[in-house]
Amino acid sequence: MAENTMDNDVDPSATGNGNNNDPTSEIAALRERLMRALAETENTRRQGERRAQDAQQYAITNFARELLQVVDNLRRALGAAEGDAGKVDGLIAGVAATDRVLTQILNRFGVKEVSALNQPFDPGKHEAVMETDQTEQPSGSVVQVLENGYTLHDRLLRPARVVVAKSPQKSWQPAEQ
Repeated sequence: MAENTMDNDVDPSATGNGNNNDPTSEIAALRERLMRALAETENTRRQGERRAQDAQQYAITNFARELLQVVDNLRRALGAAEGDAGKVDGLIAGVAATDRVLTQILNRFGVKEVSALNQPFDPGKHEAVMETDQTEQPSGSVVQVLENGYTLHDRLLRPARVVVAKSPQKSWQPAEQ
């Protein structure tokens, strides 16, 4: 097992072991080594602090990503029950309350929903599943959200799966005059 120390990388003449025993040049060389070592130590400390902060801030990433499936299912249940409002009012109210509480908890921990509907398509936040030309929306805008996207603080947790408007295809047949 080889040990790598800073002394192995030093020019022998810079430390006074060579032919030149000038104390001024030796002091200057040692001062330069010291300054480099201090700068490297400071950079390592800052990098460690950034990593620790990221680890603390994004520790729940995998948990939150899995929990989003629960949010999706609750919202699907609410969407499916909208047509049967007279039959199961209590169940709908309970599912809606659960969805509200779950959304509040996610927001408290930094999980936010990505707004996509009627927004310009952003490949950094959206995943285009389909394109449609049957819309009055401008080309390249999101016309339907199939699955909501979420961010954890400033990082994308899951992209929104969306339907994007495309420009209508023009007929290649020449116009009759």
